[in-house]
Amino acid sequence: MTQHVEPFSLEGHRVYVAGHTGMVGSALVRRLAQEGCVTLTAARAVVNLSDRTAVRAHLSDQRPDIIIVAAAKVGGIQANRSMPVDFLMENLAIAENVVGTAHDLGVKRLLFLGSSCIYPKFARQPIVEEELLTGPLEPTNAWYAIAKIAGVKICQAYREQYGDDFFSVMPTNLYGPNDNYHLEHSHVPAALIRRFHEAKESDAPTVTVWGTGKVRREFMFVDDLADAVVFLLKRPVVHDILNVGVGHDISIAEFASLVADVVGYHGKIIFDASKPEGPPRKLLDVSRLGELGWHARTALKDGLRIALADFVGSKGKYRGSAQ
Repeated sequence: MTQHVEPFSLEGHRVYVAGHTGMVGSALVRRLAQEGCVTLTAARAVVNLSDRTAVRAHLSDQRPDIIIVAAAKVGGIQANRSMPVDFLMENLAIAENVVGTAHDLGVKRLLFLGSSCIYPKFARQPIVEEELLTGPLEPTNAWYAIAKIAGVKICQAYREQYGDDFFSVMPTNLYGPNDNYHLEHSHVPAALIRRFHEAKESDAPTVTVWGTGKVRREFMFVDDLADAVVFLLKRPVVHDILNVGVGHDISIAEFASLVADVVGYHGKIIFDASKPEGPPRKLLDVSRLGELGWHARTALKDGLRIALADFVGSKGKYRGSAQ
């Protein structure tokens, strides 16, 4: 049964978005602009979130009421495999520094963005929040996952020991405007958008996709995630972990065909089974969030059209870290 809770306003509140230049952070800034709040941001040149002293000095000056931790070092399978130290240490530092400083400064509310990759590789499907730490992680992104799990646990620890209103959301696989289109460091949607677009431009007869194409993934438009975050910030949340997704998945083969169709590429798609492809399935159970009254609204094909327009309009700009 849907819980009907009257939302409270964010108007006039000072909301700090850590990681505002990334795909998720920029979507949050767009969404918060509709709420009448004061949105606070800072580029890496202004404050390095890996530096606790710098974080404390900056947040002491900005005095946020609410913090959203969207900052992270992110990337696809190849990036995670080639830079395990970077993915582990930088993401650990961001979580420890921002969440710890939020407590020290008495921030009213903090939302930490985790990832669906924190769940075990062979978690029961669809994945409920209680599956966390019930089995081994997917090896290709274990370093990033461990850092994100630590962030979730840091929030839980402050909530349990001090009663801080800190909680975490676990988004499914995301795509949309301001994504990172680097061929080696990007996630599946951005990588395929670029690959098919360039194949179309060069009239390439084939496009190779990593893996068998049989694994299944859930994909959500990033502006839907931003809407879910604002929805939760405007309501009392009793759960310290909440999945955010669309509630259904698609095979990578089907997804690749859909991206090719949106791009207008008509060549042959080849699957390279020698390449890693991650867990066989990763579908989130989003019933907890659904019971609160929120559901994703953007159809996959519609969202991909917007993402493609962003890629073409940005002239294939390759973005890096979301900090």
